Amino acid sequence: MGRDELAEAIAGLDQGRVLALVEERLQGGSKPMEIIGSLQAGMARVGDLFEKGEFFLSELILCGEIMKESMAVLEPRLAEGEREYRGTVVIGTVKGDIHDLGKNIVVMLLKGAGYDVVDLGVDVAPEKFVETARETKSPLVAMSMLLTSAMGTMKECVRAVKESGLGAKVLIGGPIIDDKVMEFSGADYGSAIASDATKIAAQVFGAA
Repeated sequence: MGRDELAEAIAGLDQGRVLALVEERLQGGSKPMEIIGSLQAGMARVGDLFEKGEFFLSELILCGEIMKESMAVLEPRLAEGEREYRGTVVIGTVKGDIHDLGKNIVVMLLKGAGYDVVDLGVDVAPEKFVETARETKSPLVAMSMLLTSAMGTMKECVRAVKESGLGAKVLIGGPIIDDKVMEFSGADYGSAIASDATKIAAQVFGAA
């Protein structure tokens, strides 16, 4: 697999280069989702460097700003064309984790696909997920996590929704999500790929 200049640029926190490449790829006919895939790959590298202690909060914040600027360009392209309202999704980063880059991408993708998204932000307690799911009657609660240290809280959040009697499905997301994390958490769905959220939402809302 060849080098991905855009992924490398965002991992290197090169703001000007990232925005230039986003525009260049759009002009060249690349689909917004393909561009987001490259951004997400670079973002995952930044998260990995943060976990290893090579990047700090300031780098995470800068990466977030670059991502927001990139998504500001891409979001209108995702939302092109008329969409029917499909329902409400509740989303948040679990308690003990303040990372919101992946979550913010998922929020924009879901909005672009026609969902109303209630974004609870970061460091969200289990009871807040349950309370909001109850208020919105949402059939899907999405939880984001980057830090392995928040794994226990993720499990608590999933369990709280499952035991609430609301019947909502739980989707967990983040670069560390794999089969073992899925089994540990007890979630219904999980993915390390942001764009999977729209496919999973379509399944959940199709069955709701």
